[in-house]
Amino acid sequence: MASNKASLAIGTSARQQIQPLRQLLLLTAFSGECDPPQRLSQAPWSISDDALTAVLPSRSDFAAAWILMQAEPQGLQLSDWVDLVSSRRDGLAIASCWRWCLGPQTLFRLRQNLVEARPLTDLRRLRRERRLRVLQEQAEMRWQQQLLDRQPLDLQLLSAEQRQQLELLVDWAGGECTTPLPLPLRQALQAAKVTADTGSIRHLLVDLGQWQAHNLPSLRATVWEQGFSADLLAEAERLLVSAETELPGDAERLDLSGQRSVTIDDADTCDIDDGLALETTPAGQVKIWIHVADPGRLIALDSPLDLEARRRGSSLYLASGILPMFPEALATGPMSLRAGHRSAAWSIWVELDDDGAVKASGLQRSWVKPTYRLSYGDADDLIDLAPPQERDLADLHGLLLRRRQWRVRQGALLLDQPEGRIRAQGDAAQGDAPQLEITEPSPARLMVAEAMILAGAVVAGLGQEQALALPYRSQLTATLPPEAELAALPAGPVRHCAIKRCLSRGHTGTEPSPHFSLGLPAYVQVTSPIRRYADLVAQRQLLALQQGSQPMVATDLAALLSDLDGPLKQGMQISREDQRHWQQVWFAAHGSQHWQACFLRWLRPQDRLGLVHVDALAMDLAAECPAGSDPGDLLQLRVQAVDPLRDQLRLQATG
Repeated sequence: MASNKASLAIGTSARQQIQPLRQLLLLTAFSGECDPPQRLSQAPWSISDDALTAVLPSRSDFAAAWILMQAEPQGLQLSDWVDLVSSRRDGLAIASCWRWCLGPQTLFRLRQNLVEARPLTDLRRLRRERRLRVLQEQAEMRWQQQLLDRQPLDLQLLSAEQRQQLELLVDWAGGECTTPLPLPLRQALQAAKVTADTGSIRHLLVDLGQWQAHNLPSLRATVWEQGFSADLLAEAERLLVSAETELPGDAERLDLSGQRSVTIDDADTCDIDDGLALETTPAGQVKIWIHVADPGRLIALDSPLDLEARRRGSSLYLASGILPMFPEALATGPMSLRAGHRSAAWSIWVELDDDGAVKASGLQRSWVKPTYRLSYGDADDLIDLAPPQERDLADLHGLLLRRRQWRVRQGALLLDQPEGRIRAQGDAAQGDAPQLEITEPSPARLMVAEAMILAGAVVAGLGQEQALALPYRSQLTATLPPEAELAALPAGPVRHCAIKRCLSRGHTGTEPSPHFSLGLPAYVQVTSPIRRYADLVAQRQLLALQQGSQPMVATDLAALLSDLDGPLKQGMQISREDQRHWQQVWFAAHGSQHWQACFLRWLRPQDRLGLVHVDALAMDLAAECPAGSDPGDLLQLRVQAVDPLRDQLRLQATG
């Protein structure tokens, strides 16, 4: 043994260890003529777990000693204290009592070689703390068991700490992972065999009844989730009443309520922004009329509902339906161009020349009373059959087809193709399956789209003539692949894909600029003021021009458009996340099927990730593709893995 260290044989196994002397406490010295034994279990110690337990005094003996020692505030030496509680001083008794004293007991405190009886106040405090600790451990065990059972929770039975942990798990499920999970929660998750990642936590919360299977994290804490406040709904009710009274400017509107006009939209659309009519004047001139709803009649600038619409930027289109920019009672009521109802509108009339160019046009506020409300299917039938008493739609279709061909000669790109979209039908929470809805570019859809583009071109031309700041939409000129290269690609999605990847994003600014893919020198979106706030802004600019008041200057309009950019991007992100989720739900229900696909292009060739088009679904989808695939190659597509709660969809395309 060195002067300041000792070589020890630890425990009954005699594990060798070197320890500083200052860390050692002598309980009892070996007294004997022979050398000390190498193990505690050997004579004369004969110390083992059973032997130590056998000589340990009873609880009542320790309690009696505690009472007696209340008169000994200075404490007793360890050997004296052992003698008090057990009436013996041998090494086995000392070792047994020493081990007990260092255990979870609360009666005594051992300092160096001195045993002190704890004061009654300390005893009560320690016992209270131990009780609380036991209760906490029991609560944690129940919490871990609840997570392991994965059954719906009764929040009232949870402690405040557990509710906080649950709220933190909900944050993590929503993608807010900045706050780390505390150790007890991580241990509880580990016991429940749940990894600390967003997807696993979502699965757990769905089982616990704390997360909706079709919940959109990007909707959390947005204006869309909050809905319209009670004050805004009350304001909407007030406007519903005032809509039936005469308002400023109503007397100056052109009364077109006797004109035969129609609105054409999807069968389930209730907020109708636009309508069409055809007029032949006594002089034989043919005018196309495009009527656009005028919500500005009811919504004053900077009013509460106007500011709320500005916060939203546009209506939000989800698989389950529309979240409107204005309260539904207004959007589908007096703002909407309803068949048989006299409605306020902005009316654009256009005369085309024989080539399809605009020969003359005009714009004015009006009263309209749509004669019919048609679905696209109904309108397709009328265009196709062209009955003598209902020839207007067929004639309109012919005129707007001429206009479309004029735009093509100006360089417009026609990239129309069927589009597939997943719709959440019925009550998804009750297991109603989502449905695939394919929108075909039918004659009626192309006609309405061309009419809206024509209206935007006319308004942009007016703004250009009057040097009026408007939210002009533009697109930079693109360099497309050579004609020979495009001609070598299959017509339709493959060729469209090659063209689309060359196009730049559209831009909104206050100065007119060409729009490449539309083939127009200037363009303004102006036909959806119930659904797009920028369209309402354009109407207000036009009203100021007509009334001779001061329109918003370009710098102020640019600032407003900049403010709208954030809500519009957020809405687009929510809409994309929603459609991606429902695609995953749909593919999960059709995971055993196979579809024929056509390779479009590589996304990440190093990962063999490509873009394919599936005609049966009318969708472009990312999939793992065979190496060396070329545009136009036919492949077989199948689901490799899908988990909507993990935002996971892996598709595999094989040759």
